Amino acid sequence: MLPAKQFVVSVGISKTSYAEVVELCRRWISERAVNANVPARYICVTSAHGVILARDDPSFAEILNSADIATPDGMPVVWALRSFGSTGQQRVYGPTLMLELCRSAAERGHRVYLYGGHADVLPILEKRLRQQFPGLPIAGRYSPPFRALSRPEDEAIQEMIRNADTDLIFVGLSTPKQERWMFEHRHAFPGVTMIGVGAAFDFHAGRMPQAPAWMQRRGLEWLFRLISEPRRLWRRYLLVTPRFLPLWGLQRLKTKRESGV
Repeated sequence: MLPAKQFVVSVGISKTSYAEVVELCRRWISERAVNANVPARYICVTSAHGVILARDDPSFAEILNSADIATPDGMPVVWALRSFGSTGQQRVYGPTLMLELCRSAAERGHRVYLYGGHADVLPILEKRLRQQFPGLPIAGRYSPPFRALSRPEDEAIQEMIRNADTDLIFVGLSTPKQERWMFEHRHAFPGVTMIGVGAAFDFHAGRMPQAPAWMQRRGLEWLFRLISEPRRLWRRYLLVTPRFLPLWGLQRLKTKRESGV
């Protein structure tokens, strides 16, 4: 049974927790051990930015809504879920979820693969993960070029990942690229679970700092990241994400009117 989803603006967001996602991944990996031909699963960590991209692009909305789990990655999405009745909902943040899954993988011997990020970041990330989770089986790592892959290149990468016999693939390509990659490759890796974790590779490798906990709790992580990377993120946080709040407000108003409140 997958966690129930609540529609928020344009995307069904899973009402879930770190513990539930980790347990579901454990079950899916157990299924793979019995039957390697079971379908691949994929998990999206979904922020207000992703929700607005999905509203503007029906093909991307299909990708997010087809995910086995779409976690509430940002506090505005968490607040939206709470406003629609899930009062105890907490954030399920990509970088933290990655660490929780690595902890479980180290304990159970599940093999993980690191796909994405910068080529100079992956060795550092792998070293740090092995130090934090002794015995973590890292099946492989690959940093794809920052351009569209040719078909032969993509097929070679698929074969490389399949040969690694991995259970989990952490995909660090940023939104919406990582979600599209998982959706397009869901038939390429039977039985494997894919998790898009955004900037987690850079955070855990120490390439970029994370926002302080107090800023994360108050929904101000966007401000920290905008100050840290203004040239790359100004459009996301000044033009795209701010549209989430009025659209959420309109949805709440419509819901109240339909329920007669």
